[in-house]
Amino acid sequence: MSPQPHPLTHHPRPETQRRHAALAITAAAVMALTTACGSGDRTDAAPVANDKVQTGSSSSGSGYGSGYGDDSGADKGQAGGNGYGDSYGSTGDSNRPAAQGAPARTLALRQSPELGPVVTDSKGMALYRFDKDTAKPPNSACSGACATTWPPVPADDATAASGMAASALGSVTRADGTKQLTIGGWPAYRYAKDTAPGDTKGHGVGGTWNAFAPDGKKATAGPAADVSVFDQPKLGKLLVDKEGRTVYRFNKDSAWPMKFGCNGACLDTWKPVGPADKSKLEGVPGKLISTVTRPDGSKQLAVDCWPVYTFSGDQQPGDVNGQGKMGTWFAVSPEGKKITAPATG
Repeated sequence: MSPQPHPLTHHPRPETQRRHAALAITAAAVMALTTACGSGDRTDAAPVANDKVQTGSSSSGSGYGSGYGDDSGADKGQAGGNGYGDSYGSTGDSNRPAAQGAPARTLALRQSPELGPVVTDSKGMALYRFDKDTAKPPNSACSGACATTWPPVPADDATAASGMAASALGSVTRADGTKQLTIGGWPAYRYAKDTAPGDTKGHGVGGTWNAFAPDGKKATAGPAADVSVFDQPKLGKLLVDKEGRTVYRFNKDSAWPMKFGCNGACLDTWKPVGPADKSKLEGVPGKLISTVTRPDGSKQLAVDCWPVYTFSGDQQPGDVNGQGKMGTWFAVSPEGKKITAPATG
């Protein structure tokens, strides 16, 4: 006689097993979906009330535009950047008043070791331009949260630096009705992460923000040359040293035979320029550059065999306060000649 199966060890039929497995899979899928939608790791889900999506933060909260100007790889123009220098784009209301910056007053030029002469406000804070703006006609594409991190510079009370043409300055009326300074037609901004005079942290952000050069173009990236050319509004193209200071020659010196007319107390006002590396010249032929030995044994830069100096009364790049002093001191052209007449054209 065959043994009977014990009631406690009864096995369900195959179709019952399949039905139970299907129910278990369905339950697991529902649980997984519920977990994903409600997970705190998700940032794209938003609560819904009365058929309207509620935003996670208001425009006054710290989260609004929180990615603007972040020093992440995306801000520096790497993958994921959108050109605004943020992770979200300029999504603010274009009619909302922009963050009000302080008056720029008299602009200045500051020599940056990496960028050359950079336009700043009267307190030395760098001014920037934005590639998504336009200059002809002037128009600003930075509004809302963008303008919080890149405050527009007011047009009121702004005057050109001595190394800038007064005609380079203008203004544009923003969507909120305020007047913004323009340089070479481009709207001007400060950068919220610049905290000290000389900072240029905004240069290159998003691949679209650049510090201003004196002519309204982008400041040039690259180390400053030992001798280079500066386009001065009054005198035209002239030579400057690695600090951006105008160099002068003195009529009482001579190139041949070599003679130094500036000695003693003269050197308190007129500082001999140090020798230049011929591999670090910009806009000036190397054959014009040489080094001469002064009576005290020190070395001095010479241009076309004439010793050159800087003037202690020049405070920033583009200053030419030494020009024509006593009828004997003159700035030097890229051809090595003394400049005696104002620029034309």
